[in-house]
Amino acid sequence: MLKDRRETILDSAAALFASKGVAATTVRQIADEAGLLSGSLYHHFDSKETMVDEIISSYLTDLQARYKTVLARKAGARERLHDLIMASLEVVEEHPHATEIYQNDVNYLLQFERFSYLRNAGRAVQDAWLRVIEAGIAEGAFRADIDPKILYRLMRNSLWLSVRWFKPSRAYPITKLAEDCTSLFLDGLAVRD
Repeated sequence: MLKDRRETILDSAAALFASKGVAATTVRQIADEAGLLSGSLYHHFDSKETMVDEIISSYLTDLQARYKTVLARKAGARERLHDLIMASLEVVEEHPHATEIYQNDVNYLLQFERFSYLRNAGRAVQDAWLRVIEAGIAEGAFRADIDPKILYRLMRNSLWLSVRWFKPSRAYPITKLAEDCTSLFLDGLAVRD
């Protein structure tokens, strides 16, 4: 029962942090949303920041594990880029609130020492993408005239911000979005000859 209550609190907190922002969300609002007295929250979490930490660290752990699996595969750069896209979209779908919290509040959170790990996590995410992009350039599969860091940021942000608009359906599942994103990122909009 204790675990269920913690999960309820975290779910309530995550939804509020995603919609209102971490700084603007109060412990009282989280307690109200979870159906508790605000003092009762402290039996489960010592602070609002601890809740944010659990939400964000779970998200980043999942993301990094999936990226590690993609990077370990013996495949060409195009296939690995598709797999990074798919992994990103799966994590966005499984951790929608954490994705929004990270996107919206990472700079705010980095002001606090307890969230300094976000810098390393951000670098690890960037490094995964750059390894695949740079391998694609070296293979001759990707254009060399575009800065890999710019390409990475454009792709990553478009995928992570899909949390705000994409709702998978039977007609258009997440796998189709991953295929379309891969094609768009690698083949562009122009009609092929």
